[in-house]
Amino acid sequence: MHTKISGAEILIESLKKEGVKYIFGYPGGVVLNIFDVLYADKDLRLILTRHEQGAVHAADGYARASGKVGVALVTSGPGATNTVTGIATASMDSIPLVVFSGQVPTLLIGNDAFQEADIVGITRPCTKYNFLVKDVNDLSRTVKEAFYIASSGRPGPVLIDLPKDVTAGKAEFTWPEIDMRSYKPTYEGNRWMITQAAHLMAKSKKPVIIAGGGVIISGASKELKELAEYTDIPVTMTLMGLGGFPGSHKLSLGMLGMHGTYYANKAVQDSDLIIAIGMRFDDRVTGKVDAFAPHAKIIHIDIDPTSIKKNVRVDVPIVGDVKRVLTVMNKVLKEEVKEQWDEVRKAWLKQIDAWQAERPLTYTYSDEVIKPQFVVERIYELTKGDAIITTEVGQNQMWTAQFYKFDKPRTLLTSGGLGTMGYGFPAAIGAQFAHPEKLVIDIAGDGSIQMNIQELATAVINKLPVKVAILNNRYLGMVRQWQELFFEERYSHTKLNETVPDFVKIAEAYGAVGLRATKPSEVEPVLKEAFRIKRTVFMDFVVDWKEKVYPMVPAGAPIDQMLFEQVEKKPEKKLKAVK
Repeated sequence: MHTKISGAEILIESLKKEGVKYIFGYPGGVVLNIFDVLYADKDLRLILTRHEQGAVHAADGYARASGKVGVALVTSGPGATNTVTGIATASMDSIPLVVFSGQVPTLLIGNDAFQEADIVGITRPCTKYNFLVKDVNDLSRTVKEAFYIASSGRPGPVLIDLPKDVTAGKAEFTWPEIDMRSYKPTYEGNRWMITQAAHLMAKSKKPVIIAGGGVIISGASKELKELAEYTDIPVTMTLMGLGGFPGSHKLSLGMLGMHGTYYANKAVQDSDLIIAIGMRFDDRVTGKVDAFAPHAKIIHIDIDPTSIKKNVRVDVPIVGDVKRVLTVMNKVLKEEVKEQWDEVRKAWLKQIDAWQAERPLTYTYSDEVIKPQFVVERIYELTKGDAIITTEVGQNQMWTAQFYKFDKPRTLLTSGGLGTMGYGFPAAIGAQFAHPEKLVIDIAGDGSIQMNIQELATAVINKLPVKVAILNNRYLGMVRQWQELFFEERYSHTKLNETVPDFVKIAEAYGAVGLRATKPSEVEPVLKEAFRIKRTVFMDFVVDWKEKVYPMVPAGAPIDQMLFEQVEKKPEKKLKAVK
């Protein structure tokens, strides 16, 4: 005779079957049954965050850093609604999450009961799929389906809503086989299309590869490097694709788009062939769509058929897993397309070198005031690229994308599609759990860091050596930049001067370490001290408030119409240049 166990116990057993080690969450009334089971459990560790948004971002950071599914557990009502920003962030960036929300008992659903919210309805637009479990006998199957949906095809967040009577009810624990007939992602690319693409690559004189987040998600970095090196095609990356191809490689053009490099944007606009790999032609990448890459044929490889032809015309669509498609493509190129690549590419690569020399990534260095780009550069030089970097959103994020060279996948964790302020710090906490031995640094702004600053408690209590580098310019920097350039310097509600707190004191109040640098000579000592200390550290870098992110493509303009920094010719200033 089989023993019946509670829904809460079935849930925990199901999570163990999925190999889950960490759950990020926050308790509440209707999930007490689950938390009671967790109390005595030795194999699953619940990480208590200080806000449900922090829990989902931490699960997201864990997923991005590890490649596994991130898991969050919250209560009903406000607990559930507080997860929406985190779920939408993961959805936009294709991150595999399973979020469990508590719900009032099934009999009370729809009655406006205490702490009731229709979280299934609320999250429908920003989840890959979601479930309301009404019968305890369906629970283990639902969990298995959720993990499968979250992690297969184009990954994404899945929500499971758990009424209190379902977690309290009893059933036998089973771990069923699942076969979802209506959900069958395509993994193998069409061989004929791949061959067509290979022949186009051989014929083209001015090709460019655009690598997106799909390269990292599918683990295709090695195959991409092989393709680029074999065919001598330069590679530019979207924000989500940084690290998918080595940023320090001679074929790397860095990031393209609104704050992309001059030479990446020029190369794309002048190209005769674009090989788009695991990216979706987001508006920040294309600029004015009608004017995007006017002379280029486009090969588009993506596992999500709805992403292909959605924003731009495509000549060769290939639906499939990036790693598998590139494996076949490399084979076809070597066996069927015999080409002397270096001769064909010489003129094109020479032109790109000329653009690079004409306008490298620059900023005006100062001995008196800290330039934010200088802080990012020093972080890169001191870590030699061997760190996991998370960012908040805004100028701090763009300077990181420009001045830190990401050579390995899963080393930049940033909110790309949704642009979520407050993402970086909890994501860094999740990443540190995924890689306890690695140096994890959140590059933040003084505005963004205050959105989830309460997670200092989570970091300190769990003894996480997460480092936070705050580029403190006393403004909401990116919005201020737009106000300066396009709104005649009317700084409407972007000045934080009077209200920026003392970040050193805040860190110390939570039991962390606080350090500060106010001049360039202090930047390196502060970074070295922070990296030496095996505790949570906040570094407050008081930077030049007037500094802007350049190049910049104004909204709605073609991506080769860029604004640049106006450099004053002063003898005492020296120009820093980064390839």
